[in-house]
Amino acid sequence: MKRRSFLKGTIASSILGVAAGAGLLTPQSVLAAWPKAAFEAKTIDDGIQAALGASDVTESGDINIKAPDIAENGAVVPVTISTGMSGVESIAIFIEKNPVPLASSYDLGPNTEGFISCRVKMGKTSDLIAVVKSEGKLYSAKKMIKVTIGGCGG
Repeated sequence: MKRRSFLKGTIASSILGVAAGAGLLTPQSVLAAWPKAAFEAKTIDDGIQAALGASDVTESGDINIKAPDIAENGAVVPVTISTGMSGVESIAIFIEKNPVPLASSYDLGPNTEGFISCRVKMGKTSDLIAVVKSEGKLYSAKKMIKVTIGGCGG
């Protein structure tokens, strides 16, 4: 019984190795899309344009940002963004004084609740700006977060 299991495993591994060597299994096809221009932008307006396709943003009270008022360590700042808006397509987080303002961006599927939770890195005290794309329009909310120890090389 052990011999048969060994032979089956060896044959399966060989087939996968040949398929990978022939280029039939390409990891690029399974990786998430990378918005390179958005992460290379140096200003918030350029980042919003590159990540979400528009720069006309309206402030909204329907976006809730849950984050600490004072972050003891800027390397790990927990953030939760939620909204009750209908038709939420994407949510992006920008940090004003970071070297790269776009901290994260999420594309949501249809009929998905407008909610994300993550951890971001902040270099120093600044505004955290949440931008929600809902039904083709952009809405934002911001919160000032005071950082005592910088996480972006500061």
